[in-house]
This record gives sequence, structure tokens and C-alpha cells, in this order.
Amino acid sequence: MGLRERPVLLLGLGALLSLAAIGAALVSQHVFDMQPCPWCVLQRLVFAAIALACVIGLLLRSKLAQRIAGGAVMLLAIEGVVAALWQHFVAAASTSCNLTFADRVMSSTGLDALMPEVFQARATCADAAVNLLGVPYEFYSLALYILLGAMGALVLTQPARAPAR
Repeated sequence: MGLRERPVLLLGLGALLSLAAIGAALVSQHVFDMQPCPWCVLQRLVFAAIALACVIGLLLRSKLAQRIAGGAVMLLAIEGVVAALWQHFVAAASTSCNLTFADRVMSSTGLDALMPEVFQARATCADAAVNLLGVPYEFYSLALYILLGAMGALVLTQPARAPAR
């Protein structure tokens, strides 16, 4: 049985990977003092939304719910790809990323005030531009978003019925 026939496995893995990404970001921030910019915390929010979509798909267990969750994961992953690319190619080159789209989204959610240790931007985009093992930090997010998007697409396109044996 291929992965596409195992949406529960894909959704569970998607939730775990998304939560692991948030955990890695928090370790980077609180242990290694890599303070996040607005685009960094926006990406955390996208990972949290992906994890939530996966968990809802897991809890509801119907094929329709799983497909909807897969579609949501795919769309959210596309948003994450755009955010990571914008952070790297536009925001990191700017001396100020104050009042950007990412700032407005995060303040409108209220999460920056409710959970500041997780969702509060504490650096400018230029200051937050760091490399990890020679790779820009946001490219790790980018790669994970691509993987999660592919997983969401597999869940979305799962067969209507279990294959005959």
C-alpha cells in the first residue's frame, strides 16, 4: 500500500513535522539567541495552522475530512513557501521590516501579545538573516513547506475507496 492510500500516516507525520519546526525555531530563539523577525513568526503561525489542519483531519477520520485537511495543508504550505521566499529575497535585504504584511497579520491575530515567547517578532529582517550550516535559515522552512505541500497533495488525491486486494 502506497503513501497516498495512508492519509492517516501522512496527516500524523505532517502534524509532527510542523510542530517540530516550531520547536526548532523556539530552541533557536531561546537557546541560541536567534531572535525572530516578523516573517519568521508568520512562518511559525503557518506551521501551527498546518498542524491544526492535520489534527482535524485525523480526528474526523472521514475521507472527505481527510481530503479537506490535505487541501488545507497544501494551500497553507504554498503560503509558507511564499513567506520563506519573501523573507529571503525581499525582507532580508530591507533595513526595516516594520509594518509589513507579516506584522499586520501577526498583530491582527493577537498571538504576538497572547504568546509573545512564540509569536512576537524581536528582530529586524536584516538582523534575523542567519545561516545554519551554510544554508539560509528560511530555506529549511522552505524545504519543509514543499514536503508538507506534497504530503497534503497526496492526501487530497487519495483514492475514493481502498484498493482491491
